[in-house]
Amino acid sequence: MWRRPLESWRGSLRFRTILITTAAASIAIIVAIAWIALAIQSDLFDSRRAQVLDDTNRAVEFAQARAAAATVPTDRAGVQSLRSDMLDDLATAATTDLIVGMPIAEQSPDDVPSGFKSDADRFDEPMLSEGLREQVRTRPESQWWQSIGLPSTSGLPVPTIVVGRQLDVPNVGVYEVYLAYPLSDVAQTLAFVQVTLWMTGIALVIIVAGVMWLVMRSVAAPIVDVARTSARLASGDLSARLEPSGEDELATLARSFNQMADSIESQIRELAELSLVQQRFVSDVSHELRTPLTTIRLAAGVLHGERESFEPVAARSAELLYDQVARFEQLLTDLLEISRYDAGSVQLEREEASLSEVVEGVCESMRQVAWQHDTEVRFRGADGDDVASMDPRRVRRILRNLLGNAIEHGEHRPVEVTVAQNPTAVAVGVRDHGLGMRDDQVTRVFDRFWRADPSRRRTLGGTGLGLSIALGDATLHGGSIDVWSHPGRGTHFVVTLPRADDGAEIVAPIAVEPVDEVTAGDLRAGNGPETETLVVRRSPDERDGGEAS
Repeated sequence: MWRRPLESWRGSLRFRTILITTAAASIAIIVAIAWIALAIQSDLFDSRRAQVLDDTNRAVEFAQARAAAATVPTDRAGVQSLRSDMLDDLATAATTDLIVGMPIAEQSPDDVPSGFKSDADRFDEPMLSEGLREQVRTRPESQWWQSIGLPSTSGLPVPTIVVGRQLDVPNVGVYEVYLAYPLSDVAQTLAFVQVTLWMTGIALVIIVAGVMWLVMRSVAAPIVDVARTSARLASGDLSARLEPSGEDELATLARSFNQMADSIESQIRELAELSLVQQRFVSDVSHELRTPLTTIRLAAGVLHGERESFEPVAARSAELLYDQVARFEQLLTDLLEISRYDAGSVQLEREEASLSEVVEGVCESMRQVAWQHDTEVRFRGADGDDVASMDPRRVRRILRNLLGNAIEHGEHRPVEVTVAQNPTAVAVGVRDHGLGMRDDQVTRVFDRFWRADPSRRRTLGGTGLGLSIALGDATLHGGSIDVWSHPGRGTHFVVTLPRADDGAEIVAPIAVEPVDEVTAGDLRAGNGPETETLVVRRSPDERDGGEAS
């Protein structure tokens, strides 16, 4: 339910601005309405209370004056008549018909008539608080008021102001008189005002939201266009441009953006042309050098074959010439291969093949090299069907490069080659226990012509382009090469290839961090901090690389 609003909040400046503005305006309007409603309520109540107090004072004074001017009663019937006239006078002078009166025993004779009430069903003595009655009885010079809830036919109490005061009837007694004034009219007026205020507030919120939508539509639309156009430019559409309109800041932004895009497009085109010239130069030079190099190689071969009849210095020179010409020929081959990758003209010759068989063949072909370096190569095939669609020639080249590096830098320790598979991919891991590399070296291991230790002598005659070509071969299959390394603990390369060329997501069958390192790390967990190791994963977009050292 909240997914779509959250996406709009994160992805739309217009939605976020309108929502924040509307929320802030709503809070401000609610606070203002509440304050106005309370102020009106207080003012209505104060006005009504003043009116009620004045009305009560006038009614009691009127009844007091009539009682003082009346003939002094001589019998009980006259007293009862005078009391009835007093109630009528109060009802006539007051604007309410809810009146209750009780004699004050301490200030009246023993034969004082009983109290009087105009409507016992609606207003009676038990509704009065003792505090109010005490004030009225003890302080005759003032009148006192109190708010109560008067019962009604609807079941809801009606807010009412009760005003109490003493009334002295000569030759009869002193009464405490209470007049009740229901505030139904005030409540109706307040309800009407509150409804009007809230309806006005809602209308104001809607108007604010509408105005903000219109403003943001006119202001945010150019910003949205800038965002979309910049996204197109970032994705490679160099023709993406904005349409400036007017002379305001947004128009200036559009023109500046277009100028920036023109400059970027011009520079990119220049770099692309320069890159094309460089690729063509490398390709042409490599092709042109092959013919004289072939002649030189044949001559070097003849000299190498006859070196036994030469003087020692000449014989050694013939050997060096032969080795360096072979290395030069390999370098030209690698340069041609790199130029094909740069030009995007490399094609795979796929066939269904078992990765274990391909890797085992490479291991067998490298046994002599491993023996010369006093290194043992341990091979373990996949536990199950590891047939995949691949170009075996290129996979062999990847493995020869990785295995050669492992033998070269394994410090005469065993090199482990493991093949594994799962339903989506096949993989091979090459692990040595030699020098290893630091984090900053691992991040550059695929750079062209880069070596971790330039001073270290190559014994296998690498060109510095091996890992770059290996990465290109792997990514051409839709796979990847992952690297784990740690100084003094060795290096682990994992080549992962999809089973089929269908673009489906693959899961690597081999973890890039070796299992023995994970176990050792668990055992060392309580023995102080360990140096972190770096795992580098190269995606198909990262082709440039070099040779590890």
